[in-house]
Amino acid sequence: MRLRRPGGLWRHRDFLNLWTAETISQVGSQVSQLALPLVAVLVLEATAFQVALLGVVEFAPFILVSLPAGVWVDRLRRKPILVVADLGRAVLLASIPLAHWAGALTIWQLYGVGFCVGVLTVFFDVSYQSYLPSLVSRDRLVEGNAKLDVSRSGAQLVGPGLAGILVEALTAPVAVLVDAISFLASGLFLFRIRQAEEAPARVERAAGPSMKAEVMEGLRYVLGHRYLRWIAASTATFNFFSNVIFSVFLVFAVRELGLRPGVIGLVFAISSVGYLLGALVATPLARRIGVGPAIVVGAACSVSLLLMPLAPESSPIPFVIAAQAIAGLGIPIYNITQVSFRQAITPTRLQGRMNSVMRFVVWGVIPLGSLLGGALATWFGLRTAIWVGAAGMSLAVLPVLLSPVRTLREMPEPVEEPSVADAEAAGGVVPAPAGAAPSAAD
Repeated sequence: MRLRRPGGLWRHRDFLNLWTAETISQVGSQVSQLALPLVAVLVLEATAFQVALLGVVEFAPFILVSLPAGVWVDRLRRKPILVVADLGRAVLLASIPLAHWAGALTIWQLYGVGFCVGVLTVFFDVSYQSYLPSLVSRDRLVEGNAKLDVSRSGAQLVGPGLAGILVEALTAPVAVLVDAISFLASGLFLFRIRQAEEAPARVERAAGPSMKAEVMEGLRYVLGHRYLRWIAASTATFNFFSNVIFSVFLVFAVRELGLRPGVIGLVFAISSVGYLLGALVATPLARRIGVGPAIVVGAACSVSLLLMPLAPESSPIPFVIAAQAIAGLGIPIYNITQVSFRQAITPTRLQGRMNSVMRFVVWGVIPLGSLLGGALATWFGLRTAIWVGAAGMSLAVLPVLLSPVRTLREMPEPVEEPSVADAEAAGGVVPAPAGAAPSAAD
């Protein structure tokens, strides 16, 4: 049983370890997010399509392994998965500067490391979002997610600028090494979490539901839920078209706008002020206007990305900063609210599969968007690719604006329904998940 600690999560030792681990990892990841494609662009002189393909490879695991990962996360303790994923990513990323110094680095190694890091990231992300509800009480979920998102926004503020400095001063491979070290430190802080994690109930696989049955139960829960399916549609639209843009944005910034790595990092850092502000106002905004309206407001901010393809070569920086700052303002408002809502309404035994299905849907489209971005840039030019992505991102608000999501005010309580095995043992059908949509919208 999780006790409600006075003073909130500031006095929750285990949450503080989780928060510290995530903060360190986020800063390092922001460095690598800029440094890794710059290794391809500056060190290996890759083409726009090759750089876009790197994004495809990094996110392909969200299509290939998300669903079975959710089943395993529901079967196993989450903390060991988090630690192993962090340490594994540290080793993989460290191989890039080592290969560069040995004169053996190739684009194929970048692809291989990107794919393997992506697999570990799938397991980490599914476990991480499923672990928080078992670490803190339900009424602290929004506070916990808000604090974690403040760290993410702070990392976005510091990381790109740090990456630009490291790339210009020490080269892109050294910047990737910083990320490797950050994952090592993150794993050590996660290892310090002391709260005993209750082991999932073990069932005999011969008698219990199969992997396929458990995956299908997770799919039915999310896709049949009157709120979750629309949140998934909105997030997937945003992610697909944002990666049409950002799969080629660094090439666009370097080769068409003439920006140096240090300037690009500074632009990202300044733009991230919007993200930090969004993380700070998300909780009071949702409390004031309601859960659904806050989700809609957050999604609507993506319309600002239309400013990016309008950036002139003579003075592009104000346009790029404004586009990213406004969109960045909306991302934490949207994410903190909808992730907390998902965690609050989902039964404990389905947390892993709910998160894995959401990841499968909303992150599985990322490599597809990257492929489209690379193809559009190759065939029609970089600015055209940016235009298509920005126009598509402006549509991301529609699924939540035109669905029952906009009517949500408070977070409902979760409902524990029978498992697949229980329903089958009773000779009946598996019941519709809590909140499943009726034949017509309310």
